[in-house]
Amino acid sequence: MKLQVTQENLSKALNTVARVANTRGTLPILANVLLKTTNNRLSIAATNLDIAITQYCGAKVKEEGSITIPARLMQDFISSLPPSVINLELEDNKLHITTDQYQSVINGVAAEDFPVMPAIEGGTEISLPGVDLKHALQQVVFAASSDEARPVLTGVYVHSDGSNLYLAATDSYRLAAKHISAKVDGIDLLIPVSAMQDVLRIVHDFSDSVVITYNDQQVLFKAGDVELVARLIEGKYPDYQKLIPKEFTNKAHLKRADLINIAKVSSLFARESAGSIKITTDESKSILSIRSIASQVGENIASADGKITGDGEVTINSRYLLDALNAFHSEEIDFCFNGKLDPVVLSDPSEKDYTHLIMPLKS
Repeated sequence: MKLQVTQENLSKALNTVARVANTRGTLPILANVLLKTTNNRLSIAATNLDIAITQYCGAKVKEEGSITIPARLMQDFISSLPPSVINLELEDNKLHITTDQYQSVINGVAAEDFPVMPAIEGGTEISLPGVDLKHALQQVVFAASSDEARPVLTGVYVHSDGSNLYLAATDSYRLAAKHISAKVDGIDLLIPVSAMQDVLRIVHDFSDSVVITYNDQQVLFKAGDVELVARLIEGKYPDYQKLIPKEFTNKAHLKRADLINIAKVSSLFARESAGSIKITTDESKSILSIRSIASQVGENIASADGKITGDGEVTINSRYLLDALNAFHSEEIDFCFNGKLDPVVLSDPSEKDYTHLIMPLKS
């Protein structure tokens, strides 16, 4: 293998894929990235056996070849170099890296030992605008569980009804559900949230269409020169739509910024009580108030004006409330609930494509 590539392109590709390399795995080669020349381009790939990311970058290839080298060392080294043209040359599983000012050698492992995710055969393909996918993931992924004891909840559930594509995530304490207008049908995928977090990083500055190919076992996201393949989670996702109430006895319509402000202040006093805050709606005064108590420090009551329907109170976690409020983009918010033991539902009054549900705490 012998080629030239710019420091900028190589560093960007390594930053995209190297985060997947697993330094704590049982296979030492999983801590490596695979460098391989393909059709006069350089491909850089990493995998942890559940997720694989590949990025292609333009290169001037003089001799074809492939090698795997330590991901962390390569990433840190290339990012430390000044902008320049980098020469890569492989000799006896040793990668020689030279620029005008640097000459380095990194010991590699033969590419034949690198595990490759199987190709998706007979898959179904759909296309989504990158901006739509980014916004949906930003509003959903943080609500998924990290508890491996319940693997189904560590995924983002992607499904469709023919006119809309739905993304949902829950950790059983909160639920985020988003729909995108897309005429697709027959999708029923449970994708690891770690893979979706990587997809979000990939599409963050990507505005073109993202092509999604899937079968019963895997899903492939292709955004420009980057490809991500992930194994699907097995299991049946809970019927989350049944959890979302349709009617409410208590409803507050107020400015989202006002609710964020009083929730932030209240959360300071809620640290002792594991984030517990009591929210009260008062129709006669047209206010929503939040009370939090820190037995050793004191207590706080903060309120915001709004259009209030019904008098009621509910206790929820302040961090979950702030996470939910920060996921919205609207200027105003609807805060709705029924009784003390019923879930709280937040939604954008002008756009009903995103719903966030928070389960109450026992006060």
